[in-house]
Amino acid sequence: MSGFLRVLLIALAFVIGASSASCAARLVAHVDISSQTMTVHKDGRVIHRWKVSTGRSGYRTPTGTYGPKRMHRMWHSRKYQMSPMPYSIFFRGGYAIHGTNYVSKLGRPASHGCVRLHTANAKRLFQLTRQVGPKNMRVRITH
Repeated sequence: MSGFLRVLLIALAFVIGASSASCAARLVAHVDISSQTMTVHKDGRVIHRWKVSTGRSGYRTPTGTYGPKRMHRMWHSRKYQMSPMPYSIFFRGGYAIHGTNYVSKLGRPASHGCVRLHTANAKRLFQLTRQVGPKNMRVRITH
């Protein structure tokens, strides 16, 4: 292999490594629909595991990986009779992770598609997201 090609490959490896490292999220909220849990990873370490409620029968929670689109300490759903959505992190259109008063339903599907958390846990996730910056947070939803 020529010296030029070797230098080019090393430079390319450096650029790819640097860009993938900068794209790695510092905070990941992994929602597992099948177990109705959220596992929060910060800098690769599990720091929280909480019960959630995702979309009930007739409603679905979208799967995939998303970044926060907008955040609100308190939001009221115009679509669902001004229902309170404390500590909302919207990740796709009208879908959000947010606190709920329906804590007895946590651990089983109960929402219109959002990811519901105990309000204290939603507040903690909201604070962590603000701490690392929304660009460094990802929501990953799997079955």
